[in-house]
Amino acid sequence: MAQSLKINGVVHQVDVDDDTPLLWVLRDVLGMTGTKFGCGMALCGACTVHMNGTPIRSCMMPVSALLAAEITTIEAIGETPTGKRVQDAWLAHEVVQCGYCQSGQIMSATALLAANPHPDDQAIDSAMAGNICRCGTYVRIREAIKTAAGPVIVASSEAAS
Repeated sequence: MAQSLKINGVVHQVDVDDDTPLLWVLRDVLGMTGTKFGCGMALCGACTVHMNGTPIRSCMMPVSALLAAEITTIEAIGETPTGKRVQDAWLAHEVVQCGYCQSGQIMSATALLAANPHPDDQAIDSAMAGNICRCGTYVRIREAIKTAAGPVIVASSEAAS
């Protein structure tokens, strides 16, 4: 059945069943291999993409639920100011080891910073809890997110208090 999906600002016509997971459409139909298959049960976060700015697990999301949605993948996240800052911070902190989970990590971090521009450690840990890194780069991930967030600017009246 023909489906129309808006992915990274481009409308794609795909001929797949309604219950086909978005991950397989991205990877197998459209050739967008930046989004990774990890567990297939929405537990590891490797397949994270944005649906209308909210992180979702594409391995469990049927295309029929996305017909009116804006999907953003790792291939386009660097085109957003927040996504670019996150990617630059990832490089600066040398977060990547094997790299397999990193597209999902970056997608979750970008969504976090879009919703909370200056998260504390607890907010970072909470937002990133669904993303597993087999290499254990969690400390570097947290530091990269803090770098991408930039310094917290305190207004002069608050500083005087």
